[in-house]
Amino acid sequence: MLKQRIITAAWLAPLVLAGLFGLDGGAFALFTALIVLLGTWEWANLAGITRTAQRAQLVVVMAALMLVMWLIDAATSAWPLWLAAAGWLINLYWVTRYPAAGQQWQATPRRLVMGLWVLLPCWVGFNVLRESGMTWLLFVLLLVWCADIGAYFVGRNWGKRKLAPNVSPGKSWEGVYGGLAATAMLAIVFAVWLSLGMASSLMLILVTAVVTLTSVLGDLLESMLKRHRNIKDSSQLLPGHGGVMDRIDSLTAAIPLFALFYLEVLMPMLVQGQSL
Repeated sequence: MLKQRIITAAWLAPLVLAGLFGLDGGAFALFTALIVLLGTWEWANLAGITRTAQRAQLVVVMAALMLVMWLIDAATSAWPLWLAAAGWLINLYWVTRYPAAGQQWQATPRRLVMGLWVLLPCWVGFNVLRESGMTWLLFVLLLVWCADIGAYFVGRNWGKRKLAPNVSPGKSWEGVYGGLAATAMLAIVFAVWLSLGMASSLMLILVTAVVTLTSVLGDLLESMLKRHRNIKDSSQLLPGHGGVMDRIDSLTAAIPLFALFYLEVLMPMLVQGQSL
């Protein structure tokens, strides 16, 4: 298993990094769309659809929605990100109320609708952040990775209080605190690197904390869906690593929310000359 994980990571990591930071414009949108479409294939299974033809039809529908959004210039708009923010508030309620509120989302059509506000805004968020340059896309990717590493290290060594035992028994509140500490340090490093003013630095740290917590929710949401389906991985598309959704579950929450903060808070501060 370890050998297979290393082999997969050896070709996958350079490919993903080249796509995310070597492409822009339509090529970048197409690259990230392919990632989200693979996630859509897996989401269909998480929603309870197992027939290949039906899952393929859902992928085609998602691709058509992306194409329409691109043609009407909605692929870099704020409104899909607001949709994501509202959707993740609903997801938060369902995760914290699992399994008591399960009947509210367990029907296959409802899980498919859930996938729309999880996956489509993630693609839009990628486009928004790449359009702004590379800095903020790099930041949010590092944020998710730092949150995972901090949570794993602290949770493994000091984790005692369970975060969501009905959803993911291995996660602890101490792990969350470790993730918050790691991403706060990341925000401070970026603030110094970009020579941000005091107000901008404090705003970045606050935004980072909120997005870090949301990334944890992204992980928990997929865990809840997999628990309901009684499956370990979203698929076996990535040998040794499970599926695409297993790799981007935190990003589906963090990317759109950070992109929304960027459009509505950080970019206006830049325009107003707040050294951001």
